[in-house]
Amino acid sequence: MSCKKRVWVAITARPSYSRIRAALEALQARDDVELSVICSGSALLDRYGRVVDLIRADGFVVVDELYTFVEGDDLVNMALTTAATINHTAAALRRGTPDIVVTIADRYETLGTAVAAAYLGIPLIHVQGGEITGNIDEKVRHAITKLADLHLVATDMAGRRVARMGEAPSAIHVTGCPSVDLARESDTVTTPDLQAVLDSLGTGAHVDLDRDFVVVMQHPETDTHSDSFNQMSQVLEAVDALSMPAILFWPNVDAGSDGTSKAIRVFRERAGGQVMRFIKNLEGRQFLALLRRSCCLVGNSSVGIRESAFLGVPVVNIGDRQVGRERCANVVDVACNVDAIGRAVQEQIGHGRYASSTLYGNGHAGQRIAELIATAKPDTRKRFHDA
Repeated sequence: MSCKKRVWVAITARPSYSRIRAALEALQARDDVELSVICSGSALLDRYGRVVDLIRADGFVVVDELYTFVEGDDLVNMALTTAATINHTAAALRRGTPDIVVTIADRYETLGTAVAAAYLGIPLIHVQGGEITGNIDEKVRHAITKLADLHLVATDMAGRRVARMGEAPSAIHVTGCPSVDLARESDTVTTPDLQAVLDSLGTGAHVDLDRDFVVVMQHPETDTHSDSFNQMSQVLEAVDALSMPAILFWPNVDAGSDGTSKAIRVFRERAGGQVMRFIKNLEGRQFLALLRRSCCLVGNSSVGIRESAFLGVPVVNIGDRQVGRERCANVVDVACNVDAIGRAVQEQIGHGRYASSTLYGNGHAGQRIAELIATAKPDTRKRFHDA
């Protein structure tokens, strides 16, 4: 009979895989862990690149595919998807009886995973708790903290916040962010290999990676989801006015993503973006290798706050999606306005590279996280810890 610890890691969306991949690789290499991945939400959808196929191609066992995503572009669809995630995940966990469940960050589907594991009495490990973000994400992140039994946080400040929420210091470990591991390793991706991959994906103009270009990644803000079409239109107009090659990634699945996507389609139909390439998804190290070569990241993705700080990439962060996050000097914050975005991008391109920061880790978080997951014995009977 195997004495390996049976660890299930829940991946519900494109960014979740990049956030945890380095830890998955470290767990896979251990003799004392039987690792499985459980996928749900947009990780199964073709229009978001079917991350589940990439997970399997990387050699990980996907123990179940849970079709939980409820179609629609309204806030209610996020609630319904969360409910479906609780339903299907609870059934899968009851069938599979893992020893540990790991959930990541702050997407609404991760709350469904956390509720299911908590009610089944399965120890829950939360990666990247204690951070401040905009929109509904912050409520979700802190709710998961209270459901989780072990906290693997990215920064010292995040750890202190988790402690202030009544979590025992012995259950809080500062590990750094495992996505920074991929940023560190991205220098192994050669320009010819990356160019070949980029040319084989997406639509639009050919972008020569040996010349200057920007990367655009704009997601809807759930607090103002009804304005997502206008917000994306502002971003596209500002980037187009630069007359500079750009690589644009389609948005995450959130309330407002239909409006964001529609703005991109309308922009293309009006013959905008003559030097722009449009991509659904790119493997994690390849994406960070692309970002490493870019002049600037434009949009509101957390990759501008985390990985870009380590890489020293200039970032123009738009709007409130990342409000409150710890950030470094490489980030310039602007309102979603054509003129403000354009000026900030030109200034950032003029500035050039920033010094590398280890605010979110030194690129070796995966091994630390794997060691803690493999050896920890979380107590599901936790109580509020009064400092």
